[in-house]
Amino acid sequence: MTSELPASQLSSSIVDEIEQLKGTFPGYRRAHARGVCYDATFVPSGVAADLTTAAHLGNEPVAATVRFSHTDTDPHLPDADRAVRGFATKFHLPGGGTTDLVTINLDRFIASTPEDFLHLLEAAEPDPATGAPDLAKVQAHVAAHPSAGPALAAAAKLPTPRSYGTTTYWAVHAFLWRGADGVARPVRYRWEPVAGEAVLGEGEGADWSATQLTEELAQRLGEGPVEFTLKVQLGEPGDPTHDSTLVWPAERTEVTAGRLSITAEVADQEHWAAQVFDPTQLTPGIELSDDPVLAARSAIYAVSYDRRSHGR
Repeated sequence: MTSELPASQLSSSIVDEIEQLKGTFPGYRRAHARGVCYDATFVPSGVAADLTTAAHLGNEPVAATVRFSHTDTDPHLPDADRAVRGFATKFHLPGGGTTDLVTINLDRFIASTPEDFLHLLEAAEPDPATGAPDLAKVQAHVAAHPSAGPALAAAAKLPTPRSYGTTTYWAVHAFLWRGADGVARPVRYRWEPVAGEAVLGEGEGADWSATQLTEELAQRLGEGPVEFTLKVQLGEPGDPTHDSTLVWPAERTEVTAGRLSITAEVADQEHWAAQVFDPTQLTPGIELSDDPVLAARSAIYAVSYDRRSHGR
């Protein structure tokens, strides 16, 4: 097991381990390798304006760019495969600038610290004799880090959505909203599909093309916008903000912060494929929580970006 590392070395080690575990595909992201970007508009409901000064959560619509993705490192894996899906949003703020919201269709993460994430990747390395992970090593890691178990179990059983537009996506981390009153309030985000949830049944998807979800979304957009509502859970004292493997009680107060309408593929996929969607790219009125995984993500993304932008 790797000893504790300086932050910069830890970021590189995590990306190295992902490459060791899943392979390297030059020019692609080290996770969420295959994705497609779309134009969108976000219309805030206005209810968040009393809780945060964030410009895109006030009262005026803003443009957005979203990216739906297959989370694997291999850009050629077929869409029918069981996998976590990604939904990243870049809000274009009034007066310039952007802020990002990065979500997946799991409600929690698989590690509570970046060090634990690295150790999990190491535990999942293929056994040279079998070419498959040593289940005993993974089980030992989960026994030592029991809060990782629920996310790993959920990911293993995650059904494939019938559409990118028919699944719920969570930000997994807590953030802080700061209002004009100066008060900071912990929050958690999720996108809920207006069309409702729909997933493949057992044995379905055998006739899908490798890029079925992208093709289906194009067809869906031909019939009108694909829409999501932004649900925000308001934390209470004692709710964990430091650990993305833990979720808050379902009975916490929620607000609907707005509605996102996705309208069409972006005109320049190549440009947007090169961009970074970074959950730590915030705007005044939204702040990082004390979650160490959230804090580490920007540096990990930077390592991945440097490698892919140099054709590695």
